[in-house]
Amino acid sequence: MKRSLATLTLSLISLTSLPLSTLAAPPRTPDETVECEILIVGGGLAGAAAAYEGVLAGKTVCLTEITDWVGGQISSQGTSALDERPTQRERLFFSRGYLELRKRIKDKYGELNPGDCWVSASCFLPRDAHQLLLEMLQDADKRSKGTLKWFPSTVVKELEISPDGKEIQEVIAIEHEPAENAPPLNTFTLSQNIEDWYRYEDSSGFQKKILRFVPQDSVQGNLPNWYVIDASETGEIIALADVPYRVGIDPRSYLEPSASSTTGDPYCTQGFTYTFAMEQTKEPQVHEMPSFYPQYEPYYSYELERLADFDLVFTYRRIWSPKTGEQEKFGGIGFTAPTPGDISMQNWTWGNDYRPGTSQDNLVYTRNQLTATGQLSPGGWMGGLRTDSLARAEEHALGYFYWLVQGTTDSQLGDNVKQPQPNNRYVSGLDSPMGTVHGLSKYPYMREGRRIIGRPSFGYPQGFTIWEVDIARRDYSNDYYQQRLPEDAYRSLWTTLAGPGAVSVIQKDLPPAEVTRRTRSTIYPDAVGIGHYAIDFHPCMTLSPPETPGNTEREGERIPLEIQDWALAYPFQIPLRAMIPQKIDNLLVAGKSIATSHVAAAAYRVHSFEWSSGVAVGTTAAFALEQGVAPYQLVDGIRLEEPKLQALRQRLEKNGNPTAFPNTSIFNESWEGWK
Repeated sequence: MKRSLATLTLSLISLTSLPLSTLAAPPRTPDETVECEILIVGGGLAGAAAAYEGVLAGKTVCLTEITDWVGGQISSQGTSALDERPTQRERLFFSRGYLELRKRIKDKYGELNPGDCWVSASCFLPRDAHQLLLEMLQDADKRSKGTLKWFPSTVVKELEISPDGKEIQEVIAIEHEPAENAPPLNTFTLSQNIEDWYRYEDSSGFQKKILRFVPQDSVQGNLPNWYVIDASETGEIIALADVPYRVGIDPRSYLEPSASSTTGDPYCTQGFTYTFAMEQTKEPQVHEMPSFYPQYEPYYSYELERLADFDLVFTYRRIWSPKTGEQEKFGGIGFTAPTPGDISMQNWTWGNDYRPGTSQDNLVYTRNQLTATGQLSPGGWMGGLRTDSLARAEEHALGYFYWLVQGTTDSQLGDNVKQPQPNNRYVSGLDSPMGTVHGLSKYPYMREGRRIIGRPSFGYPQGFTIWEVDIARRDYSNDYYQQRLPEDAYRSLWTTLAGPGAVSVIQKDLPPAEVTRRTRSTIYPDAVGIGHYAIDFHPCMTLSPPETPGNTEREGERIPLEIQDWALAYPFQIPLRAMIPQKIDNLLVAGKSIATSHVAAAAYRVHSFEWSSGVAVGTTAAFALEQGVAPYQLVDGIRLEEPKLQALRQRLEKNGNPTAFPNTSIFNESWEGWK
């Protein structure tokens, strides 16, 4: 498991000169045709949940994943610390599969928190998370009439869409495995391999198999005979299918009053993170400075004085702790001191977060960039990401480890705050927590990707979207908002916040100061899942590259602390309309690519939400096939009684998958107790 950090990173240095994209060669005849009723692209928590429910519903489910691990956030992305809100956790008000996963974690270790971390009630090893979740899916396959077909190390390359543009008829994917005499999987970083994985040709590193996914049953009438679910981390399928979507910041409006831009900015998405593991040792270790470290050193920081303690940061996301240390306290936060053998997973905003925000370095390509790089041309899809930014993020993360153990600078707090901590080692190897020779997570933890724009409907003429005002607890009476919004927009904001009292506000022409705002999130008649988390931002940086000395976070992305409850959100719902894209009738979306705004997406991104969204689309796809109805037909007359929509929601609830929090009603304004 030991390997020199300098050795791990030498091969990364030359990657910054790689081209943005390379057009793929025409495909050879597919090597295998695979039949599915439900094809899920992306094996993260949303994709796993969709597969779990689809299989339990008796369907033939195909699940593809770019890495060789299932679980996304908790495994291949390394963020194996469950983000949960206290009240939801205390009441265990989660989807049945998520509860089952938590139980399996507890059974594995004899406790839910083997890392004794303080950020979460459960921190554990990513490699174990993959195995536990895979076994959970396999068990579902065994005890149901459904079938799970698992395709790790597989990327989607092309879609065949019907002439009328309404259905995906087949999907071409590429499965890779090490070529003869080549190093094993996970020897090299994602940036070194990703472009190879999207090419049809075999290479010196990989042998490829071309897969053709098709419907299991023949077409009956005008309804879809299979469903494709985009559960990828960045919205790959919605980009490849070219359905309407957004990237980055939305323009400021009465629905998105905290937006940092009046016009929007597609290049500023939340930062992404290559996580890694480090172990405390009895003796000091020798740490060789990576050659690229000086480039990234001006960025690293503890960020705040109350967080400026190494033990505090180490135990924040400690994922393994065989021996309990002494009680410590720093900045009002209590934790047990790290002891030799403890392993910490690092995921720190001013540490290994990489936060590009300009057209020169943004990670997730916009539609215009995809067109310019040829990725929307036939056979041209290469994953839709900037390889150069992946490579820089990898260096950035490796540099952060060196800063933690040897650094003495701090970009936000000044020099002499940070002290060296040589009694730690970088943990790497195929048997390590991250399961990689290089020690970084197999895929970066993604906080934001492409987000669909739902179909136009009553109240949403430009397309359905979950906006900031639908979930935020913020004090919108603060002068900050009155100064940011034009008078008519500010009044529209308060009309929206009035909830059921909006008609009275309009009729009586009440001034905003006299409006009583609702104290709950928006209630949706088509709710099919739930979530609760803070509006948690890791903003993009102002200048390119992000590590530029003296660089700052994009102004306005984090709103002022004096705004009451500035980061809090009410418990919220996942409406079916947020998961149905425009144009294509047999495509559904789960995870971070549902129809949310930039601000709302900051809450709609954590573990339990991802699971609940996957449950919703997996159940919806199975229900649609059984009932002979397309999902969009369940919500196209949303103001009217829709028996089949109610039947879908009842099925979810009966299966132990909540669609609303307890006592959700337009008449219940008592949500302050939900922390």
